[in-house]
Amino acid sequence: MPGILICDDDPDIVGALKIYLSQPEYTVFTAADGREALETLEREEIHLVLLDIMMPVMDGITALAAIRERSCVPVILLTAKSEEADQVLGLNLGADDYITKPFRPLEVCARVRSQLRRYLRFSGAPKREELLSAGPIELNDRTKEVLLDGEPVTLTPKEFEILRLLMSNPGAVFSPKEIYAAVWKEKPFGSENTVAVHIRHLREKLELDPAEPRYVKVVFGRGYKLEKGRDA
Repeated sequence: MPGILICDDDPDIVGALKIYLSQPEYTVFTAADGREALETLEREEIHLVLLDIMMPVMDGITALAAIRERSCVPVILLTAKSEEADQVLGLNLGADDYITKPFRPLEVCARVRSQLRRYLRFSGAPKREELLSAGPIELNDRTKEVLLDGEPVTLTPKEFEILRLLMSNPGAVFSPKEIYAAVWKEKPFGSENTVAVHIRHLREKLELDPAEPRYVKVVFGRGYKLEKGRDA
């Protein structure tokens, strides 16, 4: 029986969603903030998460980044029309869909069924690729090792997580706020300098010429990406 987790700090919305989804084939769990949602995911078998963005204690974007570190369970964001930027950020961080408030019951049920059908058809979460490569750079996610031209490179845990994020999405541009939310799992206030320092250290360890990087690139005004299809 699929488990559905509803995470929203508005009890009226939670109550309404429970009514919409009170079908015999579902088991419904609830949480009032992102931290409670993560705790529920640790305890229960969850197959889909309905996740509000604006919540106290831990917001939905931060919770989503943490969920994606441990699970590929479908996540549908619950957003207001004014939160369009957060919708885009959430999708970039791995959300599967979003529903804009106020929502229609039939729409919620249809989207939940669609995501569950796709997820369960392929036996749940696909394993993340453990071996990633870009030119002379190789990353082993299982052993947490990074090689450059076959030689081991020592990275800090945060440097490793940033590199894994970029290597898992070659060519995709991530803003400093997106990187900070995904790696530090905190609200990305004042994140630009912190991310820039870690990117500089990554370049010093991985690039032949850190001033003219071939792999870890900046996209001015937008963020950072890992250049795809480039050889050493």
